[in-house]
Amino acid sequence: MKEKLPVIQVALDFVDEHRALKLAEELVESDIDWIEAGTPLIKSCGVEIIRKLRKLFPDKKIVADMKIMDAGRIESEMAFKAGANIVVVMGNSSDQTIKECIEVCKNYGGEIMVDLMEEAANIERAKQIEKLGANYIGVHIPIDEQMTGRISFDFLREVVKNVNIPVAIAGGLNSENVVDAISSGASILIIGGAITKSVDPKKAVLDIKKAISTKKPVKTGLYKRVDLKNVREILKKVSTANVSDALHRGGWIKGVKPILNESFKIAGKCITVRTYPGDWAKPVEAIDIAEKGDIIVIDSGGVGPACWGELATNSAIIKKLEGVVIYGAVRDIEEIIKLKFPVFAKIITPSAGEPKGFGEINVPIKIGGQIIYPGDWIVGDLDGVVVIPEKKIVEIVNRAMDVLERENRIRKEIIDGGTLSSVMDLLRWEKPK
Repeated sequence: MKEKLPVIQVALDFVDEHRALKLAEELVESDIDWIEAGTPLIKSCGVEIIRKLRKLFPDKKIVADMKIMDAGRIESEMAFKAGANIVVVMGNSSDQTIKECIEVCKNYGGEIMVDLMEEAANIERAKQIEKLGANYIGVHIPIDEQMTGRISFDFLREVVKNVNIPVAIAGGLNSENVVDAISSGASILIIGGAITKSVDPKKAVLDIKKAISTKKPVKTGLYKRVDLKNVREILKKVSTANVSDALHRGGWIKGVKPILNESFKIAGKCITVRTYPGDWAKPVEAIDIAEKGDIIVIDSGGVGPACWGELATNSAIIKKLEGVVIYGAVRDIEEIIKLKFPVFAKIITPSAGEPKGFGEINVPIKIGGQIIYPGDWIVGDLDGVVVIPEKKIVEIVNRAMDVLERENRIRKEIIDGGTLSSVMDLLRWEKPK
C-alpha cells in the first residue's frame, strides 16, 4: 500500500491583497494541497480575501486562520460563508467557543482546526480538544519564539502520541527540517516564509516535496533560524541595513564611516576601549587582550589626534581581528587600504597623539548615540556600523535574516514589473491626515 504523504498548507501571511494573490497564482502549477488565508491577511483585507481565494482556486482547500478567541459562531460562520473549508480557532479559547465553531462547521460542511499556542500548548488540552470534536489540532511555534532559534518538534511528537486526529505543525518549516516534522508525526505541514518569501516559490515547493518524498533534507541557505553558535555565519550574510531594520531602525553608531571603499563585511564581539584624545596606549593594549574575530571599539571623544594607524593595524592583522571602530581619529590611510583591514573612524588626520596610558579597557562606552558594552556584537559594511546587545544577539540575527528574505521577494516583484510604491501599496498604508 502506497504511503500517504503529508499535506502541504501554504500560509499567505501578507498584509497586501495583491501580493498574496500574485503568489498564490504562481503556485497554481505546483500542486499545493491547501491554501491558507493567514491572520495578517484576514485582518488587513477582511473575510473578502477568503472569497477571492475561493473564486481563484475552486478545487483547493481554503484554510481561514481566523485565530478565533470568542464569538465563535459569528466569526466561524463569516469564514465558512466566504468559502473557507477549514477555520482555525485558538486552543486557549473557552470550550464553549470551540463547541460553537464545531457546530457551525457541521452546518456548512466545513472543518475546524484548533491551534495550540503558548499557554494552550499542553497534552491534556490536546486530548480535551479531540473530545470536543475538532477535526485537526495545530501545533504552532510562534514567530517571536522562532526568532530565539528555539524550533523543536518535541511537543508535536507528544501530541501525535496522545490523539487520534491529524496534527498540523506550523512555524519555521523549510526544506531541511520538514523531514524531522514528518518523522515526529505531522500530517499537515503549514509552510509560510520558505515559500512565500522565495524569489522562486515553485522551486521552493519542489524542494520541500523532494524532501518529503525522499525523507532526506534539501539544503537551504535561507528560511531557517539559528542559535548562538551560528550567529556569525548569518551576520556575514545580512547587511547593516537588515540589522538596523531588525533593531526597529536602531543600532546605528552615528559619525563613524568606513575607510575602505570596496565591498567588505565585519561581524564579531567587541572589546571596548575608553581613551583620551590621541592617547593610543589603551587601543594598542586592547589588541593583546582581543581574541580572533573580535572587533575593537574605541571611544576617544570623537576628536583628534589619531589613536590608531598602520602599526596598530598590522598588530590587529597578526591577531586575526575582524576590524576596528574609532569614535575619534585614524591616520596612515593609504597603508591601511593596502592592508585591506576594515577600519571605521570619525576623523582622518596625519597627526598622532602620545601613548600616555589613560583610559580603560572593557568598560561600557557611549558613542554615536549608542551605549556599547563589552561582548556586544558589532556589524559593519559600506553603510556604516551597527551594534547588537549581547543578550539579544540570537533574536536580532534571526530577525535580520527575516528582513533579508522579505526584501528578496519584494525585489523579485519589482523586477517582474512593479515599483516599490506599488508593491508595498504605500498609499493604502499612509497615516490619515
